[in-house]
Amino acid sequence: MARSQPSPLPAAFFNRPTLTVARQLIGARLVRILDGVRLVGLITETEAYFGFDDLASHAKAGRTIRTDPMFGPAGHAYVYFTYGSHWMLNAVTEAEGFPAAVLVRAIQPVEGIAVMMERRLGRDTLGPGKLTQALGITKSENYLPLTEANSRLWIETGVLVPDKSVTIGPRVGLNKTPEPWFSKPWRFLVKDQLNTER
Repeated sequence: MARSQPSPLPAAFFNRPTLTVARQLIGARLVRILDGVRLVGLITETEAYFGFDDLASHAKAGRTIRTDPMFGPAGHAYVYFTYGSHWMLNAVTEAEGFPAAVLVRAIQPVEGIAVMMERRLGRDTLGPGKLTQALGITKSENYLPLTEANSRLWIETGVLVPDKSVTIGPRVGLNKTPEPWFSKPWRFLVKDQLNTER
């Protein structure tokens, strides 16, 4: 008998402290339906950004056209363009009106691998711009609910990853962000390949 597919994580999962969500998203399954093909990767790296005081967060500039999704309901996608070439996928967290999100930085492909590798020209998906390229995520997915199976993008239960398998450290690519925000240990990364069995 075929295994039933897990349901998307509910909005309540994301409507919690951002650091909690960032850690618990490690091992979750990021699902993308692209041209009728199901592409899935286990999330292996995340970073937390939250509040107006976090000087590494876009929210430091307040509510703008770009940052508006961060202020919206938990469980929605915040997708932005950066470095003139990369789309970045975030999951909005915490209460509506409070700017917070988790950046999905890397995935381990588990379904639709051939399609993802073709889109990446055979290269890996270990980086936020790389995974969005592999999954075909662009501005069109901004604001999408990540909590609905009839969406073209959602997050569902994956594999349990024990604390001993997760490295916690500073976020990366922050350039001139001042301390203490530059060194906040708000990045979560799995040490090795994940077991793909649920």
